[in-house]
Amino acid sequence: MQLRRPLIERYTLPEMGAVWNEQAKFQSWLDVEIAATEANCRLGRVPEEALNTIKSKASFSVERILEIEADVRHDVIAFLTNVNEHVGDAGRHIHVGMTSSDVLDTGLALQLKRSVVLLRQELDALADAIRNLAREHKSTDMIGRSHAIHGEPITFGFKLAGWLAETERNRSRLERLENDVSVGQISGAMGTYANTDPQVERLTCEILGLTPDTASTQVISRDRHADYVQTLALVGASLERFSTEIRNLQRTDVLEVEESFAKGQKGSSAMPHKRNPIRSERISGLARVLRSYVIAALENVSLWHERDISHSSTERMMLPDVSVTLHFMLREMTIVINGLGVYPENMRRNMNTYGGVVFSQRVLLALVAKGLSREKAYRIVQKNAHDAWNTEAGNFRFNLESDPDVTSSLSSQELAECFSTEVHQANLDVIWKRLNI
Repeated sequence: MQLRRPLIERYTLPEMGAVWNEQAKFQSWLDVEIAATEANCRLGRVPEEALNTIKSKASFSVERILEIEADVRHDVIAFLTNVNEHVGDAGRHIHVGMTSSDVLDTGLALQLKRSVVLLRQELDALADAIRNLAREHKSTDMIGRSHAIHGEPITFGFKLAGWLAETERNRSRLERLENDVSVGQISGAMGTYANTDPQVERLTCEILGLTPDTASTQVISRDRHADYVQTLALVGASLERFSTEIRNLQRTDVLEVEESFAKGQKGSSAMPHKRNPIRSERISGLARVLRSYVIAALENVSLWHERDISHSSTERMMLPDVSVTLHFMLREMTIVINGLGVYPENMRRNMNTYGGVVFSQRVLLALVAKGLSREKAYRIVQKNAHDAWNTEAGNFRFNLESDPDVTSSLSSQELAECFSTEVHQANLDVIWKRLNI
């Protein structure tokens, strides 16, 4: 973990860091051991006095565990040795019938569950921020783009509605994920319950707020953990989609939105004018880190026979990294949305470049409605649009008003109606209602 410390220190927010540090890991192990001991006590196999001693005295020291591990080369044995130093003779009732993976995987489940809870909180905050901005800009006209080329008018609120819908889907994914990773095991070596009663597993998981795994081997199968990593990477991909759009819309030649720029902030050591979308770029970069772990997570699924530990070294880096990284990204994205500068005048200017060529479909449909064949109407509209596009000061609407093939079919009022954005907003209420915008 020492090699990962720079990432942890820079990007971990305190609450998520508290889930994944060494103290939290060993505490989750202790929670499992105490819960299993309590389960055995309820079943009449551990004296209540011993359980009370364990509950009151059980403790550990990270430094002492590492000291012991340097000799025994086994982390769980080192942990148990240190705990027994605190509880004395009552320690013989700890870890009865259990194997190391019962502690490791069930403790890890507790960490994963806590992590998802924090991620869901951040995702809720992001959804609220996007919804508020979408409400503010439901009717703010802008151009929609396909292939990065002007398409037809939309509104900025409509663009944000797409982001909100995706965020809501991610919220559902995390809700499902919390349930899927909240799985524990107290099934002993090979997972056969040979030296422990399945009731111990049931009661232990109940105490811890987990569900017993359906059929663990000596480990909980790693498809669950791969699902965790893939889901977090997918949420990260959504954030990258939003951040990439912001970066494109902040380009100097577009400048329809802009990240907030704090007083005293500087964008370049050489160019004082620069105002860069640094948070959005950071989010885009970190999304690549999340995706990079997906391959390792999938490869961890295939273990030898009932278990090996080839997955362990990967997970010690991977699971904290993906958790703290996405947590940070969600917080950053919410900050970006809450502080986003929106420039409606630039949106209108860009939309009307070349005299409103983006209204070409409305003109095409109007001509067809007047009796022209679609092929002829298309040729007329395309010629006027391309003549405007290929001229520095081109004006599509002026070209149409000067074309007898158009004016012979459309009146000035009918042509003017083709350049209204009302029709592009007329049916958006259905989306606003779906998303409570």
